Amino acid sequence: MELITKIVAAVNDVLWNKQLLLLFLLLGTGIFYSIRTRFVQVRKFGQGCRQLFGSISLSGDKAGKDGMSSFQALATAIAAQVGTGNISGCATALYSGGPGAIFWMWLSAFFGMSTIYGEAILAQTYRTTDENGHVTGGPIYYIRAAFRGGFGKFLAGFFSVAIILALGFMGNMVQSNSISDAFHTAFGTPKIAVGLAVAAVAAFIFLGGVQRIASFTEKVVPIMAVFYIIGCLVILCINHATLWSAVKSIFICAFDPQAIFGGVAGLGVKEAMRYGVARGLFSNEAGMGSTPHAHAMAKVKHPEEQGVIAMMGVFIDTFVVLTLTALVILSSGLLQPLAEGGLTATKLAQAAFSQAFGSFGNPFVAICMLFFAFSTIIGWYFFGKTNVNALFHGSKAANIVYALIALAFIVVGSVQKVSLVWDMSDMFNGLMVIPNLLALLVLSGQVAKIARADHLAKK
Repeated sequence: MELITKIVAAVNDVLWNKQLLLLFLLLGTGIFYSIRTRFVQVRKFGQGCRQLFGSISLSGDKAGKDGMSSFQALATAIAAQVGTGNISGCATALYSGGPGAIFWMWLSAFFGMSTIYGEAILAQTYRTTDENGHVTGGPIYYIRAAFRGGFGKFLAGFFSVAIILALGFMGNMVQSNSISDAFHTAFGTPKIAVGLAVAAVAAFIFLGGVQRIASFTEKVVPIMAVFYIIGCLVILCINHATLWSAVKSIFICAFDPQAIFGGVAGLGVKEAMRYGVARGLFSNEAGMGSTPHAHAMAKVKHPEEQGVIAMMGVFIDTFVVLTLTALVILSSGLLQPLAEGGLTATKLAQAAFSQAFGSFGNPFVAICMLFFAFSTIIGWYFFGKTNVNALFHGSKAANIVYALIALAFIVVGSVQKVSLVWDMSDMFNGLMVIPNLLALLVLSGQVAKIARADHLAKK
């Protein structure tokens, strides 16, 4: 176990912590795609808004063999994107990188919008029909298209195994732990009871297949977004006297982190960039290869339609939900450097909400954690299931085993937090990014051609 721990730590140092390999790759790919698509995130932003608000539905088309509606696909993607990272991850970025981390979070999301545009287009372009006649798609298919022969099969298989482990198993253990922690803090509920309840409801949705997953996400995602946004806006109205100072601190500390905390915090621009970019990309998942599984299912006339609406998922996740969380924390005045005993992660977020809502603060965070984390569990399970089907050719036995293991991880994750499992989740999360980004770079010409053709304008 000691050897495994050292190996995992060494890999994570290269990917995320010290060498920051993935930060450069993810951000670099976003910049590259922005240039190649002539900043599609700016040119097509209005179109994306119109598509989003024109397609919102709580009871849309029934997902069948031919896929999901465009909104159901987006809702499934957002279900995975908007998770505990939007609360605890944002707080982590703030106390580790200072208020300026939010600026770099915005910047990474801006470029990430072009990356996810490309992911959605390629997922649509290379989607296929599985052995049971169902529409399916995702990076495993466009990776094979980018790299022919044995090398392509290896990369695609490597991606599939990594995403099953990172999201379907270990990632859902993380989400379950966040739910049980929040409910135990707010209501004193036994963690095992929370874990069993979450697993039971998850099993009901899992057994319903893609139809039930699509129906669940299209109803829950709008409700959870509105509930959280209204709660944050109420707090910002309460904290209106300090709101402008909070906004200013984001821009000032992006380039001078010590302007707020001073030298005692030991913060520099590097830390602000590192934590802002890392937490932003980890939250909105642009370039990570997860959300294309949902966007491949969308029933649209042209791949670019889903590419444009996919950008709105990143916008909602980072520029709306994460930004509101950051402003709530910053306007509360509770953000302090760790060197001075400052609160960390979820505790910081809970304290900020409790300051405004009083005794309702912890229950509010617990309810939001339930919405965010549980919807992520459903989205991540679906992404893993798509790859299980691809690897085992739609085998029912493989799907049953996958579901049972995922449910077991949900229950175990609710009662204990094993740091090695968390670190391994980060590692496999990072490893799955590499083959996805390689394929995105190789196939960028196809995306650029579609972006230049401006299909939506010609409709």
